[in-house]
Parts: sequence; structure tokens; C-alpha cells
Amino acid sequence: MFTAAVTRPSRTISTSTVSSSRRGMYGSSGTPTRTSASRPSGSVAVCSTRSPRRLIGRAYTRAGVRLTAVYARAVRERIVSFPARTVFTVVGIVLAVAAVLEVLWIARHVLSWILISLFLALALNPAVEWLQRHRVRRRGAAVGITYLGVALGVVGLGALFVPTLVDQVNSFVDKTPDYVHDLTSGRGKLGFLETKYHVVEKVREQVHKGGASRILGLSGTALAVTKGVINAVVGTVTIVFMTFFMLLEGPRWMDRLYGLLPPESQPRWRRVGHDIYRTVGGYVTGNLLISLIAGVSSTLVLLIMGVPYAVALGLIVAFLDLIPLAGATLAAIIVAAVAFIHSIVAGIVVIVFFVVYQQVENHLLQPVVYGRTVQLSPLAVLIAVLVGAELAGVLGALAAIPVAGAIQVVIVDWNRHRLERLVARAGDLDLTT
Repeated sequence: MFTAAVTRPSRTISTSTVSSSRRGMYGSSGTPTRTSASRPSGSVAVCSTRSPRRLIGRAYTRAGVRLTAVYARAVRERIVSFPARTVFTVVGIVLAVAAVLEVLWIARHVLSWILISLFLALALNPAVEWLQRHRVRRRGAAVGITYLGVALGVVGLGALFVPTLVDQVNSFVDKTPDYVHDLTSGRGKLGFLETKYHVVEKVREQVHKGGASRILGLSGTALAVTKGVINAVVGTVTIVFMTFFMLLEGPRWMDRLYGLLPPESQPRWRRVGHDIYRTVGGYVTGNLLISLIAGVSSTLVLLIMGVPYAVALGLIVAFLDLIPLAGATLAAIIVAAVAFIHSIVAGIVVIVFFVVYQQVENHLLQPVVYGRTVQLSPLAVLIAVLVGAELAGVLGALAAIPVAGAIQVVIVDWNRHRLERLVARAGDLDLTT
């Protein structure tokens, strides 16, 4: 198909002609179709009907078009082939989760009772196990003795503090008219509220603006308070019995739960359950003990300084100290305000006491009482408390740290189990090689 002429001695121009027959596709017989001038001496002249570069370019273009078509067909098939069964499964899961969340929201009060009972059972279980290790073999008898001891302790504390608390509350009620008179006349310890902030006039304006709706609101508030008292009594009785049955039947329930697992994984999950119990139980017991120390110490300081309602304020401190992070600060603000109303010296002493006690609690009591049970960073504690408070209020804040500790135990066990499997797999590879 190609012809070439090579000229060495001279620089003449030669012409190569490509011809075809009469039936050819480039013209009639003998008609030259393409010519190429020969190059100087030592060169080769090549003539082609089509450029090789153009042929290669067209081949690449056709291959690219084919690949694009195949990719588009694969993508189109992957998008279109979506099973209807998957859609129904996803919709069913979403509806089931929504139904479960709705049921949990409706039964939130009962769930709060269950959570409180669980924490109390975890706090009392070490005493029950100690009795079982020392001559009380039957768990029912150990639980009964523990409950009897707790009841005697509550009665003793009540006999010690309740009369004083009742006297202080009655004294506050008797002095309430005097406080109101001092407030309205701008005299006494509360007179500055009227002279500087005009509290009485603002309250009167709000009452006149509200009218009958305010009266109905007060009646509704009274009904809400009555309902709250009844719910508190019912909840207390329920928590007492529920805690008793959790202490009595808790180990059997856990054994049944472990029995549902495969035999080879039971030791692992028993270890995880023991670690969770140690973490949560240690936190609950330690938190109750630290709150008791805070309440008793603040009550003693208030009694020494002669601040009124010392026992009631001490109970407030003990309760608020249960709340992580912000509880002790809130209790200090309330108690310091009452102390400043009594006298400036008492207020200053109370503030100094809470500052010193907070340092002792953070750097001495918590490390000693909690020990190695809850190993959470301050950032994890803060995030857990904020999330718990947002989800369930004060109860969520109380339960946030033990729940976070339990989650940490599960994550640590999962990581350890994963590393063990990797090590075992590496050992098998070494043996095979």
C-alpha cells in the first residue's frame, strides 16, 4: 500500500503515486490521488491514505464513549433496582422507634421511679453482700436486715432533726406577717427591696392586671400542689417496695439474662456486668456519702453562726449536692443569701466555708470515696450532665454520670475484645507461615 523512493547521490525530487483500479474507491485507473515530495538525500518519503494519529484518536474516542455508556448503565441499574421490601422495613423501623419513644414519654414518671429504685438497690447491695459473706447465707434475710437497719437510721435521723425542722418552719410561718410588714413599709432586713426596687408596687400591678385569671391561676396552683403531694407519697411507697424486690431478685434476673447468651460469650458479659455494677454502685454510694457530709457540715456551720433555719438549709445543701457540677454552687448561693439576711459576718463566714469545702470535696473526698470506680474526664462529665439535664431534668443530671460510666465500660470491653481477636489472628498467621 505504501511506496517509497530513497535517493542518496543527488538531490532530485521523486514522486510516488498511489493508484487504484477502476473499481477502486479513490478515483479512476491511473489517476494520481496523492503525491508527496521526496526529501533531501538520506530521507524517506512515506505516503498513507489515512493519518495514524487520527486513527488512534478515533479509537480512543470510541473506547471512551463505550466506557461512559457502561458506567451510566451500571449507575442507572443501581439506582433503579431498589427493593420494595427494604422500603417497608425502614418505614417499619421508624414507626417502631417512634412508638417506643411515645410510650417512654407517657411512662416517664414510672421510669423515673424505676431509675431511683435501681440506684438505691445498687447503693444497698454492698451491705447485703457483706451480710451474706458473714453468716447470713439467705439473701432474703440479708435484704430484710439491711432494710431494717436503713429504717432505724432514717427514724433516728428523723428524731434528731425533724423536731428542730418543724420548729424552724413554724417560726418562719409565724414571722411571715412581720416580714411582709417590713417589706411594705420599707423597714427591717427586707426593707431595701421596697426602697430600692419597689417590689410591692410591682406585685400589686401584676395582681390588678391579672384579675380573676390570677385567682383561677392560684386555685389551679393549689390543685397542682395537692396532686404533686399525692404523687410524691405514691412514688415513695412504690420506690421502697421496688427497691426491696430489686435487692431480693436482682441476681436471679441477671443469671437468667446471662443464660440467654451463647456459652462462649457468657464469661465476657459477666465481667462487663460486674464492671458496670462496680462503676454505678460505687458512684451512687459515694455520691450519697459526700452529700451527707456536705449537709451535716453546713448545718454545723450555720448553727455555730446562729443562722436561722439551719437544719432546713442543711437538708437543702445535702439534696442539691447530689446534682453534679452545679448543685453545690446553687446550694452555696441560697445558704449565703439567708446568712447575709441574718448578718454580714455570717454571710462572709458561710461563703468562706463553701469555698474551702468545695476544694476539700473536689480534691480529697471525691478521689477517696469514688476511688477507681468512675474514671471519666471533666469534659465527659460536663457533656453527660448537660445531656442528661436536657433529657430528664434534675433526675437526668443525677443519672448522667453513672450512665456515662457504664457506656465507658462497654466501650473499653469492646476495644479490648477487638484487640484480642487481632492478636489471635496474627498468631494464627504466624503458625501457618
